[in-house]
Amino acid sequence: MLQSRARLTLALIFALSPLAASAQLELTGGQSARATDNARKAATAENSDLESRTYLKASYVSDPGRCEASFAGILGYSMWQDDSFDSKSDGTMDLDSQCELTTGLFWDLDNNLREVRQDSTGSDTPSNTTQKNVFSTGPRYIWRVGGTDSIALDTKYENTEFSEPEETGSERYVGSIAWNHLFSQTLSGGVSLFASRTEFDSGAEVDVETLRATFQKRWATTALSGAFGVSEIESDFGGTTRSSDGLVGEIDLTRALNPSTDWYLRAARELTDRTSSFDIRFEDFEFNLNESLTVQTTTLSTGINKAFSDRSSFNAKVFANQSDLLETNELEESAGLDVRYSRALSELLTGFASLGYRYTAFEEDESDDETINLELGLDYQVSRDLSVTGQLGQEQKNSDVPSREYDELWILVGVEYRFR
Repeated sequence: MLQSRARLTLALIFALSPLAASAQLELTGGQSARATDNARKAATAENSDLESRTYLKASYVSDPGRCEASFAGILGYSMWQDDSFDSKSDGTMDLDSQCELTTGLFWDLDNNLREVRQDSTGSDTPSNTTQKNVFSTGPRYIWRVGGTDSIALDTKYENTEFSEPEETGSERYVGSIAWNHLFSQTLSGGVSLFASRTEFDSGAEVDVETLRATFQKRWATTALSGAFGVSEIESDFGGTTRSSDGLVGEIDLTRALNPSTDWYLRAARELTDRTSSFDIRFEDFEFNLNESLTVQTTTLSTGINKAFSDRSSFNAKVFANQSDLLETNELEESAGLDVRYSRALSELLTGFASLGYRYTAFEEDESDDETINLELGLDYQVSRDLSVTGQLGQEQKNSDVPSREYDELWILVGVEYRFR
């Protein structure tokens, strides 16, 4: 079901693309071979294997008009030479689309597909990952009152599916009403009321109600937006009802330090469940699908993006996350750092280096994990449409639980061709 929906969405985008003569559509095909000395990322009995992956990348931006859409996705298929894992398809997708049916009345349709870990204590091998697809659609109406006030009514149907049958999907019904006032050309604020009901395939139900104050402010080089309020969540499963409440909110701050350097700060806290899109909107965060149904999620990240005059670039990010498992009152906490530097070595050759570090603490068994990733790579542009890449990487995990530790060294070569 999930893979069929992903392929259907890809086919729909490709079929509609000729209708917009000047729309931006790119199609790229690729083939890679990745050799690893520890395919299963095991603490003992390490095994070498070769992963062969074929993939298709697509990106699309429609022309301005009553209906607008943006799409980016990858659909791949992997095979393992020594059968460390079964052959498997994989994919990512981001579709954001809307149509203005009449003045002020819109219909939204979004779809997001990700590969996510099932058990956050395990490694991201094919045996511990599943595809998570979040599809949402519904009408949205904006009523403008005078020149400074507006009222937005929004209803959505949301469906979450996992490719692994043991993971429980859900259907979500969402409604919200928001009032916004324009105080000046650069400052606005208001109040919003949000309510949702989530029905799980297992029979469980989760209701969330949230009241928040919102604001947006812009300066010459800075943009700040956010919301703060209170939320209540109630779950009902097997005749047992649980409820929790707390402060929630989010903040998004971006600042251009100079023409070539941007700095950002993002933070959010929500009362939600593990089938929500929180881990898609904040990609450093991950749910433990084997644990609590309802979760109080908290995430914080800050980073800097710098472009140099010699066509090199530097990106750095620091993040921290917390999952408060509401059914069990246990915490999972993580923090980390991602750094990447890229430099043009010649007109056609580009090199890069990246370093990643992640620390995770699990209250359930009082254990800590540390994972370090190092990658080096070269990209060579053979022609305008053809490129080749070579990468070398090492990943090491240390843990209080010896069975979770591993060390992996891998090398990858690949080729990509842009069809259009």
